[in-house]
Amino acid sequence: MFWNKGYAGTALDDLVAASQVNRPSLYAAFGNKRAIYLRVLEDMRAVSIEGIETYLAGDDPLPTALHDFLLAAAESTLAGDEGARGCFIVCTAVTEALQDADTRAIAARYVADADRVFRERFERSADELNVGVDPASAAAIASAVLQSLAIRARTGSTREDLVRIADAAVTVICG
Repeated sequence: MFWNKGYAGTALDDLVAASQVNRPSLYAAFGNKRAIYLRVLEDMRAVSIEGIETYLAGDDPLPTALHDFLLAAAESTLAGDEGARGCFIVCTAVTEALQDADTRAIAARYVADADRVFRERFERSADELNVGVDPASAAAIASAVLQSLAIRARTGSTREDLVRIADAAVTVICG
């Protein structure tokens, strides 16, 4: 529900209907809507970072691993039962981060963790980076592309659009 409607647009009744858990049980388990959202946000942060780690952990050449990951990320951003939802964190937390320090902290941790995972892989494969591109800068670019794919999917970009962006990112980062 949060992914499709955002935090503000999701009513507690939506969560009750979606979870098929009655309101008292939902309150007993989580406390309130904000606590549910923060739990889901943190869980999605962990799952997302684990996904990046999994794609980049192998011994495939860096251009292959990065390309495969970005294509999988693009496919993920296009998924959704009500249309392309983008990334849960990018498309829901950013709107709440200004007003909610806990949301901002989880979103910031997501960005920092993504940067770290990319940087570690790029350090391991520094000889495969484009000339003049250092691992930390390449990591920031890869993270920015990942976030852009989510926004672009949610705002109507096609699969072909996202593939072109993924291809261009690999070229910029790896040559």
